[in-house]
Amino acid sequence: MKSMFMAAAAVTALLAVGPAVAQAPQAGSAKPTPAEAKAFVENAEAQLEKANAFAARAAWVRANFITVDTQWLEAKAGAEQNELATRLAKEAARFDGVAVDPVTARKLKLLKLYIVSPAPDRPGAADELANLLTKLDSTYSTGKFTYKGKQITLNDAEDVLAESRDPAELKAVWEGWHSVASAMRPDYAQFVTLSNEGARSLGYKDTGALWRSNYDMEPDAFAAETDRLWKQVEPFYRNLHCYVRARLNDRYGDAVQPRTGPIRADLLGNMWAQQWGNIYDVVEPKGFSSSYSLDKLLVDKGYDPVKMVKTGENFYSSLGYAPLPETFWERSLITRPRDREVVCHASAWDVDDKDDIRIKMCTKVNADDFRTVHHELGHNYYQRAYKGQPVLFRGSANDGFHEAIGDFAALSASTPTYLNQIGLLDKVPGTEEDIPFLLKMALDKIAFLPFGLLVDRWRWEVFSGEVTPDQYNAEWWKLRLKYQGLAPPAERPADAFDPGAKYHVPGNTPYTRYFLAHVYQFQFHRAACQQAGWKGPLHRCSVYGQKAVGERFNRMMELGQSQPWPQTLQVFTGETRTDASAVADYFKPLNTWLVQQNKGERCGW
Repeated sequence: MKSMFMAAAAVTALLAVGPAVAQAPQAGSAKPTPAEAKAFVENAEAQLEKANAFAARAAWVRANFITVDTQWLEAKAGAEQNELATRLAKEAARFDGVAVDPVTARKLKLLKLYIVSPAPDRPGAADELANLLTKLDSTYSTGKFTYKGKQITLNDAEDVLAESRDPAELKAVWEGWHSVASAMRPDYAQFVTLSNEGARSLGYKDTGALWRSNYDMEPDAFAAETDRLWKQVEPFYRNLHCYVRARLNDRYGDAVQPRTGPIRADLLGNMWAQQWGNIYDVVEPKGFSSSYSLDKLLVDKGYDPVKMVKTGENFYSSLGYAPLPETFWERSLITRPRDREVVCHASAWDVDDKDDIRIKMCTKVNADDFRTVHHELGHNYYQRAYKGQPVLFRGSANDGFHEAIGDFAALSASTPTYLNQIGLLDKVPGTEEDIPFLLKMALDKIAFLPFGLLVDRWRWEVFSGEVTPDQYNAEWWKLRLKYQGLAPPAERPADAFDPGAKYHVPGNTPYTRYFLAHVYQFQFHRAACQQAGWKGPLHRCSVYGQKAVGERFNRMMELGQSQPWPQTLQVFTGETRTDASAVADYFKPLNTWLVQQNKGERCGW
């Protein structure tokens, strides 16, 4: 995905320790009491809250002004964050087995899971880990390579991947960007060593096991749950893959894209082949046509980046939510500055865990960023909804919820129904345009699912030691072949580190959340449309203006991370299990059509 969110609690820095605090009992002392556990948690939350302001602002400034000095400031904040969070996690473990009340028990659990990559408990380790992470992130964010005699950025390269239909040009730009990541491999291997050491000090087998523990179930049970969900959607993905491969073969011929086997990754219109919507012109179905282009509508109606964000705000206002604060407009970064390096990767921020919400993205006037704006604002409205919770409960029910809430809004924002409601489209097209619409959606939503799964599958193997540094790239492409049915445009160099060409790897952001979000968003959408009394097909439903839906949705958001996510899911959907059948319901007409189109093809790879 293009986006992520940053809350103050998520980047807690830990310069201000505050007043004297209750300490966890020391080894050999009397068994701790429930009252001591509760006092410990309350004081831990106070420390974290006092530390948030500096950490969040240090991260914001570095993301918006990438210099040696801002990198130093963020690294210092990150090191102190790690030291405090790791210490609190270890102290929380001292209360294991104490008969505390349910709220305190949940807070103790969340304290032990508070940080994505804990530092080892030895002098200098937190600084080393923080410096590595800042260096990896900045290497990615400032990455450039030479193409046609000039230095180009990832944004420039993405434009070429989206627009060019010259296989040689696509290969050159794809390889150019991926070359930026090669230098990261030694630093990433060292990061893995340090992070695993920290995770083991907290009682986890490795960092991957720590990540998988954050879903109110055992780590292995969570891995099995993602396997179950993938099996629900895999047949549809294979049908889409088969159809797209055939159209690429029609366009480029056997020498570039054979009609059988994997698809060449650089031909799919996206640097990571995670979304394929940019090549709709290549795979457009014969006998169908679309009467509008959202890209063109936005330009023709005079949209600029700020108007796109204002339109996103209006969607949430229509659900009954209060307008964004004035500080949002004063402090957000909405377009790419010309005078400095910034992290263009779209993100939503809650700098003070209260009302200082912002977005940061290098917005372009196009359909993709129109949807991204609705997505990013979803993070902000979720952050504002749970701001009244205690510090440790100010977060997503599970991390998939945070991504899905914005994507749920974007599902409505993608429909011609919504575009008509807001005056972008004069007339809602008839059912004859359903297949083109659904194919465009599937090229992004369904094409993403295997990629959303495999990024962390690779990291879990790396963290467990199953995959060693010299095997990093080979295993990456083994998984991309297994799940996506993709191959690189040519043999990769021995020093390649292609996982590092995807932001979330050097940025150390767990990725399974995006896979889950691509299921939850449809589950939310189906429930919302049922509550709104929608009688038509799911892909035409817009909940714009449905304040009753908005009120019930907000009840779910307000809960934050205060209870196990199945209970929170039930508040809005009435269901307690993640269910990808909503994806199948949404795309059913397209899947039926794809099966017909693929007759005579040798599907699979």
